[in-house]
Amino acid sequence: MTKPPKKTPSSMNGKSQIPNIADRGTVHDADASSRGAATLSLGLLSHVPFSAAKATSVLGIGAEHPFANYWTCEGGLAEVVQVLPGKIQADILLSRYFECVDPVYPMMHRQTFYADYEHFWQLPPAEKTTVDAAFVALIFVMLALGTQFVHTTSARERKATAEFYVSASNQALRMYSYLSKASTRSIQAMVLMTYFLINDNHASDGWAFAGILIRQAYALGLHRDPNIVTPNASLFEKQQRRKLWQAVLLQDTFLTVLLSLPPSATHTDVSVEDLHDDGTPIANSDPTDTAYIRGSWTLANLVQEAICSPRSLDLPICSTARHKSKLVADFRAVYRSFADVFRSWDADSLSALAKTNKRVVRQTLFLTSNYFHNLMLVHASECAEVPVNVRGTLEAAHDAINAFFMLFSLLETEARVWWVFNHRAFLEALCMGNVLREAAKEPGSEEAMAKDPVFVRAKADIGRMIEIMEFMAEDSEVARTRVQVLRDLL
Repeated sequence: MTKPPKKTPSSMNGKSQIPNIADRGTVHDADASSRGAATLSLGLLSHVPFSAAKATSVLGIGAEHPFANYWTCEGGLAEVVQVLPGKIQADILLSRYFECVDPVYPMMHRQTFYADYEHFWQLPPAEKTTVDAAFVALIFVMLALGTQFVHTTSARERKATAEFYVSASNQALRMYSYLSKASTRSIQAMVLMTYFLINDNHASDGWAFAGILIRQAYALGLHRDPNIVTPNASLFEKQQRRKLWQAVLLQDTFLTVLLSLPPSATHTDVSVEDLHDDGTPIANSDPTDTAYIRGSWTLANLVQEAICSPRSLDLPICSTARHKSKLVADFRAVYRSFADVFRSWDADSLSALAKTNKRVVRQTLFLTSNYFHNLMLVHASECAEVPVNVRGTLEAAHDAINAFFMLFSLLETEARVWWVFNHRAFLEALCMGNVLREAAKEPGSEEAMAKDPVFVRAKADIGRMIEIMEFMAEDSEVARTRVQVLRDLL
């Protein structure tokens, strides 16, 4: 993906230089020195003014260091272990982690983790300070994520407590020397650290931290087929390596989609087909976990190649009408490969399922959101030879944003926390607004749009998104900014 576009990007029959209607209308193209700069002001929407497009400002989002420093020079790991909460409190927060986070990112074997965790608590205080520092880091970042999903305390208190725990996790990683060595535990901790930073409105820090994570995953050989690099390892160990690599790959792929920056987890010979249960609970006793991982992994492989790479260089996703038709067919084939439980649902059936199996509900909504958001980008792609598929774009955007509406309806607390889900929904509303605005420019279109149910529904979806963001704006500056952007667009 190193060839420049054949035509100069400055103009295309007077149209915007950005070859996707989903990405336009928020940043003046002339104000951005690159697509990346323009995207960052949108993708890393945070405390800076939304219209700011200078890289120096945008990359300074959350300009303070994301890890508060409570540590002394000589304290070592003992200083970190000392601030662990009591066992009962830690158990509660870990339970919250496995309830809310693990279904979405099921990369750890719960039984093995808890065996190590219980053994850790049984150690005398002096021996706790000599354990694997990467494992201590993993415990703390899980506590931090669990804290983000607690709903019995105020937002301010949750934020302060969670940031304290993640600072302890970062300090433990430093004691482990995570820049010069890597292990399964340290990579797991770093994956979760990235998600924490993003949820904590430090998306730019999360992006930078993920760069170190990718390098360490490569250094550990996670990108290689375990049968080649660790042929004598047990089946369980090989499966854990595969699952950890797919967690790194997924995080990299779907974050680069949101930011239109180059993907990094691109060189691998690990096959999704090799991920299987073999009668062993690889992620959890729930049988849908493997199907969910397989579906997410298969989607990521297609998205990375077909969407992330061209968008990172301002190239059209689809260069010809035939290419677009083929890519849509590829996406539909991936969707058909998903387990039935993730495809055959409606609002009523999912609401009923939420009473008995919230784990599958979370997985269904995340997979649905990811799939239709990327299908929307394919339909919205355009170049001189390929126009926007207006109806396809609006249909896919509706299916994607409806997953967020369902999450907010069924699991409101969690919908407030997940930055990636929130931001995808915001971008989907933005895309629909761009399509409506372009369509309204056509002579005599106003009356036709008012009667067309697809256009009417799109406008209603934007209105619903504004309502939810207004509701969340009480304790979220990001939500307040998103409300203003969408109102201006309408």
